[in-house]
Amino acid sequence: MGVRSTDLASPFFDRFIRTQDQGTNAPPGAAPSGLTATGGIIGDYTDGPAVYRAHIFTSSGTFDVSAIGDYPADVEYLVVAGGGGGGGSRDNYAGQGGGGAGGLRTNVPGVATPAPSPNPNVPLTMEQTFPVAASGSYTVIVGAGGQGGYYIDNVRDGCGFDGTFSRLTHPSSPYTITSSGGGGAAGGTSASTNSQPGGSGGGGSGYYNQPAGSGNSGGYPIIEGHSGGTGSSGGGTNSSGGGGGGAGGVGENAPAPPAPQGAKGGQGVSVSITGTATVYAGGGGSGAYFNPNTGSWDPTAPVNGGGGGSGGVGGGTNPEYSLGHAGEQGTGGGGGGATAANPPGGPRRGGQGGSGIVVVRYQIGQLTAAAKATGGAISYYGGKTIHTFTSSGTFTLPSSFNETCEVLVVGGGGGGAGGKQPGRYAGGGGGAGGVAYNPGTPISGPGTLTVTIGAGGDGGSGNGYAPPAFNHGESGSSSYWGPGPVPLGITALGGGYGGGDQGPRGVDGAAGGSGGGGGDSYNGNPDSGRGGTASQPGQTNLPGTTNYGNSGGNGSASPVVNFRRGGGGGGAGGTGATGSSDNNTTVAHGGIGIQIPSTFRNPASAPGSNGGGLGAPGPNSEGFWVAGGGGGGSSITGTTAGSGGGPGGPYAGGGQGFFAPPQNPTTSNGWTNTGGGGAGGGSNPSITPGGDGGSGGSGIVIIAYPS
Repeated sequence: MGVRSTDLASPFFDRFIRTQDQGTNAPPGAAPSGLTATGGIIGDYTDGPAVYRAHIFTSSGTFDVSAIGDYPADVEYLVVAGGGGGGGSRDNYAGQGGGGAGGLRTNVPGVATPAPSPNPNVPLTMEQTFPVAASGSYTVIVGAGGQGGYYIDNVRDGCGFDGTFSRLTHPSSPYTITSSGGGGAAGGTSASTNSQPGGSGGGGSGYYNQPAGSGNSGGYPIIEGHSGGTGSSGGGTNSSGGGGGGAGGVGENAPAPPAPQGAKGGQGVSVSITGTATVYAGGGGSGAYFNPNTGSWDPTAPVNGGGGGSGGVGGGTNPEYSLGHAGEQGTGGGGGGATAANPPGGPRRGGQGGSGIVVVRYQIGQLTAAAKATGGAISYYGGKTIHTFTSSGTFTLPSSFNETCEVLVVGGGGGGAGGKQPGRYAGGGGGAGGVAYNPGTPISGPGTLTVTIGAGGDGGSGNGYAPPAFNHGESGSSSYWGPGPVPLGITALGGGYGGGDQGPRGVDGAAGGSGGGGGDSYNGNPDSGRGGTASQPGQTNLPGTTNYGNSGGNGSASPVVNFRRGGGGGGAGGTGATGSSDNNTTVAHGGIGIQIPSTFRNPASAPGSNGGGLGAPGPNSEGFWVAGGGGGGSSITGTTAGSGGGPGGPYAGGGQGFFAPPQNPTTSNGWTNTGGGGAGGGSNPSITPGGDGGSGGSGIVIIAYPS
C-alpha cells in the first residue's frame, strides 16, 4: 500500500461552488468535485495530494448517489463479513478453537496478504470495479458476528456459530461484492462436531483433535480468508484448540500436549480506506487447557491464544478468564475459544465474533491547504467541522488550534442476560452506555487528546453457568475524551449487565452508565431481581457537562413459571420497565434513548436508516438516536418480550428482547456505535437451548467546532 496520510482531516479544495448553509458535506471555501452521495458515517481525508470521502457502514443501510462529479464514477470498497464465534468448553480440561474471521474483499490498490500465508505476498486487490450512476441506490448489508459456543448435550456440542455475510449490492449482479461469514470454531467433546468453513475457517477443538475449517467459502480467485488451525495432536484432556483463520493468514495449530498454551489466530489485513490504517478480519485465539493436578495456572505463562489483530483472545487462567473474548466489533474478527473451568464449574462460552463493516470511498478533490485538527472521520455540516470516532484514536491539535469544542461521548452498552435452560426463565436487558454532553469548552493546541471507544458487553448464556457467574451478561466498557484526567476529561460509563435468573432469587442487574434490568424470580420465590442503578448522573466530568443515564427495571416476581419476564435495561432518556407478573401485554421495554444534538445531525449520514451509530431511529422514526436500553426477555410463548429503547421499538440502538431461540443478532444485539443495551433472553422447556442474551453496542465520540 502506498504511503497514506494517517489523519482524516479534509483540506480546503481548489474552488467553491456550494456553501455550508446549503447543508453540504463540503469544507469551508471548497466544494466536492466527486460524487454527491449519502449513507453511513462520512469522513474526508487526504492520500498524498488526493482528497477522499469515505462512507463507513457499521450497520446495514443504503449508499445513495445523486450526482456524478469530475472524477471517474467507480468507487473503491472494503467489504468485511461478521466473524465466527469461538468454541465453548465443558469440564474436560481441554481448550477450544478460535472463531474464523469474516471474509475480506477490497479493491483498494496495494493491499496484500502478510506472511505466513498459503499465497504469501499475493495482492488481495480485486480486479473487479464497482461502477456507480447518478440516482443510483446500492444496498449495504453488514454481517453480524456469530455467537460463541457453549456445551449442551446434542446441540452443536459447544461449537461456535458462523458469522453472517456482508454485501455491497449492485443492480447488475456481476458487480455485487459479497464476503462470507467467518466459520464457527469447534468445541465440546464430541468427535462428530467439527469447526466450520467460512470466509476464514474456525479452529479445531482440543479434545478430539478435529480438523480445522477451511477458508474462502465464496470460492473467489483472490481468496477472502484462510483456514483455521488444528487442535492438539492426540486430543484428550491435556489439549488446546487451534486458532481461527484470518484474512491475512492461517490460524496457528495448537502445540502438542502437555504444553498449557493456546494457539494464535490468523493474521488480519491492514487497510487504510477510512484514512487510518486499521487491521480487519483477524482470527480468534484458542483456549488453552488446564491441568487440575497442578492446582492453578502459572500466572506468568502465556496460556491463552492471542487474536490475530482484531480477533478475540482465547480463554486463559481460571475461573475469571476462562471465557473466550469477543472479536472487535466493526472489524469481522473471530471470537476467542474458551477454556474449561478450574475447579470444574460448568460450561464456559466462547467469545462472540466481531461484526463486519462496509466502507465505500471516492475522490472528491485535491489538496490545497491544511485543516485545523486531525482524528476520526471528519465531515462538515452547518458551519461546523465534525470529528466522529467509531474506534479509539487520538484528536491531534496543531499549535494554531484555538476553538470551542462541542463534545458528545457515549459508553458501550451492557449485555443482556440469557434465559437459562432447562425451565422457564427470563433475563434482564442490558443497560445503555452512559451519555455525556458538553456544549462548548475552549481547547488550544498543540496537543494530543485521547479518545477511547467503549466496547459493548457480551450477552449471557442461555445454558446458564454455575455460581458465581450464573447467566447474566457482561457490563459495557467506558468511552473517554479529554485533554487530561477527570475532571478535565469527559467519561461516559459502560452500561450495566442484565441480571440472570439463577440464585436464591433473581439476579440483580448491574449498575452502570444506565443500569441493567433485573432477572425474573427463581423457583417460585416471589422476590425478583432488582434493576441496576444509574452511575452516569453522578459522574465527575469537565465543567459544563450534562450526564444522562437511568436505572433498569426489576424482573417479574410471579411464582407462576409461565409468566416470567426480565426487566428492561435503563436508557439514557428513561428508566427500564418492570417485568409484568401476569399473562398480559404489559412487557418490560428498555428505557428510551436520546437524540443527539442538532450540531451532529448531518443529513448525509442517513438518518432513519440503520447506516451506523448516527442512523439509529427514535420513537418518531427520525434518526440520530443513541443509548436505548435492552428489552427484557420472556418465558411466555409469543411476541411478549420487551422492545429495545421503549415501546414500539427497537429504538436508539437497544436490542429487542425475545422469548427463545433462534436468536436474531441483528435485532437482539445493541447497534454498533450507539451504546445500546443488549436484549434479555428467555427459555422454555420445549425449546433447547435457552435464549442467549444480546450483546451491547459499542460507544461513540463526536467532536465539533466552528469551521
